[in-house]
Amino acid sequence: MKTFQLEGQPRVELGKKSVKSLRRQGLIPAILYGGETVELPYEGKLEKGENLVENQGKGLIVSNFVVTFDAVRKLIFTPEIFLVELTVNGKTRKAILKALQAHPVTEEILHLDFLEVFDQKPIVIEVPVVLEGFAVGVRAGGKLSLVTRKLRSRGLIGNIPENLKINVESLELGKSIQVKNLSFDNLELLNGPENVVCTVAVTRGSIAAAATEAAVK
Repeated sequence: MKTFQLEGQPRVELGKKSVKSLRRQGLIPAILYGGETVELPYEGKLEKGENLVENQGKGLIVSNFVVTFDAVRKLIFTPEIFLVELTVNGKTRKAILKALQAHPVTEEILHLDFLEVFDQKPIVIEVPVVLEGFAVGVRAGGKLSLVTRKLRSRGLIGNIPENLKINVESLELGKSIQVKNLSFDNLELLNGPENVVCTVAVTRGSIAAAATEAAVK
């Protein structure tokens, strides 16, 4: 997995007024979840649901910070996934981007959620799918379609690839590859086993080619 360097600034004030002020300055509020303790980014009272997240009864480190749009643009607008080396206040942590919130009309990025990752702790992440090879069904006039562009995968961060390569050379006309047909070293696929990943659809051209071949025989 490629590495993305990101630097953020600690967010001192919280609340709706603070958020509006930050966005007017062109800054994006962000949060980092992870760890086993609680870290306060400011001196003050910890409000429930604001800086403390419960996960099966265990507290999580929650760090509030801000980033600029330019700093995260290449991280957001790409089909690729990255291991983020996030530096805030001189401290660097490994993380992945878990979610983003965008304005429904303007598509302005409103908030970013990051998850801290550890070498020996499995993570769940959606990994892009890449199809390789010239399918038999395509040679017969069919159309190859990628139905599921990302697969939800579970594994150690060191075992997560940049993408999941699937060879389709033997995929015949009208056939598909499902999640249950796939396996990758040191990874567990969490999508439903019957979910279709890719398929070669029958087209008018393939029907005509089959009819011509049958007539010749």
